[in-house]
Amino acid sequence: MCGRFNVDADPLSRLLMELVKLRHPGPDNHNAAPTETIVVLRLDDAGAPELAPMRWWLTPHWAKDAGTRYSMFNARSETVERSRAFRDPFRKRRCVVPVSGFYEWARPAGGGSGGRKLPYYIRPHESPGMLLAGIWDRWRDPDSGETLESFAILTTDAAEGLAFVHDRQPAMLGLADARRWLDPEAPADELKALLSPRLPEDLDAVPVSTWVNNARHKDPRVLEPIADAVPVPADAP
Repeated sequence: MCGRFNVDADPLSRLLMELVKLRHPGPDNHNAAPTETIVVLRLDDAGAPELAPMRWWLTPHWAKDAGTRYSMFNARSETVERSRAFRDPFRKRRCVVPVSGFYEWARPAGGGSGGRKLPYYIRPHESPGMLLAGIWDRWRDPDSGETLESFAILTTDAAEGLAFVHDRQPAMLGLADARRWLDPEAPADELKALLSPRLPEDLDAVPVSTWVNNARHKDPRVLEPIADAVPVPADAP
């Protein structure tokens, strides 16, 4: 599952410079939510990497309108090859979503807090950001001719270290994985392998306050820890 994330442009620029020699254009968005415009990494028509703003809520190119009836902000990796909405983007329009971290809500152990789910901020332990596997599509308004580019994040079963937070997680990519994910010549079986439940780097699961529950709250307060971080180690090499 991935329903909110943090974008901090300066640290992400360091990650993107290492990956594709591009700087993140911003803006910062400490509590990004579905339907908002987010910068993603894709290949342009000439095969060069570019950073493009897109709506986080994929609208298939065949949809009758730009509403949410046929669109989703997450795509299940297990069915991405079969889904009418996602199979063409999986084959032809893959992207990488650079984020500083993402939020997930979990019920506290022991049933505290009245059974309410409490938020965690999942962030890299050391690196300036993480790279999530995505797919994108381009919808054209039949009346005005204007286009809408939008994307979804691929999700998979949670790796063992993150299962205490949620049973699903975004598909996370290392640097080499991200380059392969964008490669138009990569075979489907290799791409599917990149979507397996795994953690390519050490993470921290940081308990944060319920201030983040409201997507209108964009200030750094959403990132402030309220308890010690839970270390989540990377998969063994």
